[in-house]
Amino acid sequence: MADQTSQSSAPAPARAPSLTAGKSRTFGNPAFPAISSVHRSRWIIAIAVMSSAVMEVLDTSVVNVSLPHIAGSLSSSTDEATWVLTSYIVANAIILPITGWLANFLGRKRLLLTVVTGFTLSSALCGAARSLPALIIFRVLQGTTGGGIQPLSQAVLLEEFPGKERGKAMAFWGLGIIVAPIFGPTLGGWITDNYSWRWVFYINLPVGILSFILIAFFVFDPPYIRRGSLRVDFWGLGMLAVGMGCLQIMLDKGQELDWLGSGLICTLMVLAAVFLPAFVIRELMAKEPIVRFRLFRYRQFATGIVMATVLGFVLYGSLVLLPLFMQTLLGWTATTAGVWMSPRGVATAVGMPIVGFVLGRNWDERWMLASAFAVAGLSFFGFSHMTLQSGTWDLMWPLVMQGFGLAFLFVPLTTLTMAPIPREETGYATSLYSVMRNIGSSIGVSFVTTAIARRSQFHQQILAAHITPESLNRPEFQAYAAMLREHGLSATAAAHGSQALVYQSLQQQASLLSYDESFWLMGILFLAIIPLIALMRRTHH
Repeated sequence: MADQTSQSSAPAPARAPSLTAGKSRTFGNPAFPAISSVHRSRWIIAIAVMSSAVMEVLDTSVVNVSLPHIAGSLSSSTDEATWVLTSYIVANAIILPITGWLANFLGRKRLLLTVVTGFTLSSALCGAARSLPALIIFRVLQGTTGGGIQPLSQAVLLEEFPGKERGKAMAFWGLGIIVAPIFGPTLGGWITDNYSWRWVFYINLPVGILSFILIAFFVFDPPYIRRGSLRVDFWGLGMLAVGMGCLQIMLDKGQELDWLGSGLICTLMVLAAVFLPAFVIRELMAKEPIVRFRLFRYRQFATGIVMATVLGFVLYGSLVLLPLFMQTLLGWTATTAGVWMSPRGVATAVGMPIVGFVLGRNWDERWMLASAFAVAGLSFFGFSHMTLQSGTWDLMWPLVMQGFGLAFLFVPLTTLTMAPIPREETGYATSLYSVMRNIGSSIGVSFVTTAIARRSQFHQQILAAHITPESLNRPEFQAYAAMLREHGLSATAAAHGSQALVYQSLQQQASLLSYDESFWLMGILFLAIIPLIALMRRTHH
């Protein structure tokens, strides 16, 4: 793989005009003089695209806690209601890779307005749905339109802000992208408990309207976008849709259907293994590809994509792992678990402005990135020593430590990854970045749920092998029987009851060991990725 970043000493190419260059700030009409500075209009654009991105990211996590309420309201089982999540994830995954191509085909501003409008309207339809099939259809529409929001908003900010201000812009954008999924379950639970699950979707309406207005007035296409000049590759689109759809359904339903024990999962695995490589080969050979895999020739970009995939794996895997640990082993309610997940989000929110300030001072992003991976990785080792007696303060400090680590990780990773990409390729690059992070997150969630179930069974067998009839006569086991006799049970019933309590305790210990292993593995992954930073070069503003 050629290292294109080694050309940094060559004369820099002419910079394309800014999105706002030559445009009025008064309703987009050039006949009026600008009423505010370019700097101020940049931050208005940042607010416009960040608000739409947060709206979309929040929706991926806020619905999870509402599933039991949705199932009960629409007269369906909880298993059937999980398709509300799966349908969104699949539609989102299909549209993400082609967002850069769509922006060049339709125009970036037009596409942004279309996806924000579509996401807002489909949110209203989801809230008004009267049956589960209708809700699933509307969620597919919501995922299709929402999939393009993240890479488009990221591309706009990278285009709009010059080099030395790019860190501040990415910190502002990353504040919402990282914090939103952390606070999403808490917000979703509060809305569902105090109002209705329908308001989980209705809250998108004012945000979507505000974002549409700001985008319409302040965002403009860069001159290199040639709207409508690209050829539509229908075969490529078909391969992508089948391959990504099968991959996402397989990852989402694999553990539930027992992986290779399910004919459906095996079929999906084969289809994904055939269509995705075929799609990659077709795009590499195409004159006008809809996904530009050739961007991987930039060593720095390829390295950053690997790190982004690991980041998605660990971040979203831990977002599933921690609340499950709090509720199933520590016995906390969903609300309590959500509240005690918030220190991570608060620490990230506090750390993001510091990151923007530090990057504005032209610090070497590689050292920041290495430190962030180390701090966040070590925090997982703190979780791996939790016990069934752990309390809120035992969890708080690893959460705060991890939150700060994530704050200093996300922005430098984005700026370093995108540094060698030419401006006209930015949309394609952000699409690849987003899709690989999403694939990493899907694999992370699937891995966590599978690992907890399988490793719990393994440890349960090991622990059960060490329990003999003689060991049940030990004082700590006899204490169970004595407690039950005090509650009025006969000696025989108390003996059977004490054995049931012993088995319950054994299951909890086996489950604890599986959680500790998963936390430990995530810490190892973050530490193992640090040496790859040596393949990257610092950006020069």
